[in-house]
Amino acid sequence: MTGPAVVVTGGTRGIGLGLAREFLARGARVAVCGRSRESVDKALAGLGDGAVGAVCDVADRDQVQSLWDAAAGAFGRVDHWINNAGVSTTRRPLADLPPAQLETLVAANLLGVMHGSAVAVRGMTAQGGGTVWNMAGLGSDGRTVPGLIAYGSTKRGTDYLTAGLAKELKGGPVKVAHLSPGMVVTDLLTVGYSPEEMEKAKKVFNVLADRVETVTPWLADRVLAGTKNGGTVAWLTTPKIMGRFLLAPVRRRDLFGAS
Repeated sequence: MTGPAVVVTGGTRGIGLGLAREFLARGARVAVCGRSRESVDKALAGLGDGAVGAVCDVADRDQVQSLWDAAAGAFGRVDHWINNAGVSTTRRPLADLPPAQLETLVAANLLGVMHGSAVAVRGMTAQGGGTVWNMAGLGSDGRTVPGLIAYGSTKRGTDYLTAGLAKELKGGPVKVAHLSPGMVVTDLLTVGYSPEEMEKAKKVFNVLADRVETVTPWLADRVLAGTKNGGTVAWLTTPKIMGRFLLAPVRRRDLFGAS
């Protein structure tokens, strides 16, 4: 395989794994990372030829640099680096969250994006170009949801980081962009709900959310097509949200039943 080379952090599960599959299906070469050898090996077994993987804690700059080195060593260069790795917390008021959860959240969702962006920008500048994609999420647009403000704060910070980095990179060979998958049914979306809360949340999810296999082909196409520095590739746009609510009474969906 000689297509574009893509790194997907957190690419051993959820959206990241879905993206890795779709990039490979389009002839790209892919590097993924996870927190354990077991998760990386399991992902690589399913991805097959054209994929490499490494164990990497994105909150550790040295490990992120090793991920870049492994991908660049295997493929010769890295064309797209996607900062996808992230975690959430249990759904509680901020004052009730254990400090360890907050520290893990900020380390993965914000510090990890900073390290990934810094390493990728430096490497891409040396090779003459490339694009860094930072994953948007709840809070990126400033919307607040009680019980999830810690998570939302990291995504708001990522939005600021991406916009600021685009200014730093203006006029150079490297671009940075926002990648917004919208609501996708993964454990990151559903974590922390009580059974009663989940039943209520499903009413919204069944209108606005999508499965990984629905969203990731579209995202992969647009990543490979590229965008301007500071641009945004978004699946769930405002017009689409409005249309889905208008059609909800006649368009019955059950994302939590059989595929």
